[in-house]
Amino acid sequence: MFPGATADRDPASYVVVGAPLDATTTFQPGTRFGPDRVRRFAETYDDYDHATGSHFSALGVHDAGDVHPWDDVPAYLDHLAAELRSVTYGDAIPLLLGGEHTVTYAGVDAVAPDTLVVVDAHLDLRDEYGGNPWNHACVTRRELDDLGVERAVIVGARTGSEAEWDRATEGDVEVVPPADAGDWIAEVATDPDTLGGDTYLSVDIDGLDPGFAPGTGTMEPFGLTPREVRDLVRGVAPHAIGFDVVEVNDRDDGQAAALAGKLCREFVYRHADAAAHDGD
Repeated sequence: MFPGATADRDPASYVVVGAPLDATTTFQPGTRFGPDRVRRFAETYDDYDHATGSHFSALGVHDAGDVHPWDDVPAYLDHLAAELRSVTYGDAIPLLLGGEHTVTYAGVDAVAPDTLVVVDAHLDLRDEYGGNPWNHACVTRRELDDLGVERAVIVGARTGSEAEWDRATEGDVEVVPPADAGDWIAEVATDPDTLGGDTYLSVDIDGLDPGFAPGTGTMEPFGLTPREVRDLVRGVAPHAIGFDVVEVNDRDDGQAAALAGKLCREFVYRHADAAAHDGD
């Protein structure tokens, strides 16, 4: 169980769902261990958040366990999307713990956002990788082309194929490189209309510099700092209808999982605080 996720399912405001998919990782596998590892390394965090004056255990978080994958990735994603959609039917926010980044497709399918904000080192705009359109390197492309997401903002991107960079010039994609992330985060904080409607927030842990989060499959230097990603999560959370953190594996001493668990908690604290003050 995710620490502090003590609410019953029916009255819950947030539902944690693990998706330990590890089918298409292209360098270092191990994302199948991600959800349990995130739960484990979140155990040391205090329940009380001084910034919002709230207790995590009082915010209505339920842990529904894992949706275990099988070999047919598209079928698994359809099933996972149905499980996450059932969360929204109860007026709760799904909190998805990956698993490889492909699972974000199910989260986006379940909540149907206008905008996808994704923290990622990679553009993930390939139409296929190694002949597989469901590879984790294709997930943002699938969400744009197949699910009809109106706009994707990729924060922290610093690598991609030539074809991906060409796709990123189209009007439905905005790339925010690491050097510009602080300005973009500040803009969202002062003008939420920057997001353009209901938003799904996905954090690929490799968006952070691997010096901070080495436990991931495809490390890419010169990335974001933990504080930058924390501030991004704080700024986007009040306007988000779904959240995930993905691509954590077991190839470090817990640094990536600890960050992932902390970012999940930051999302809940800030989303709940904004909901409590809505209309003030």
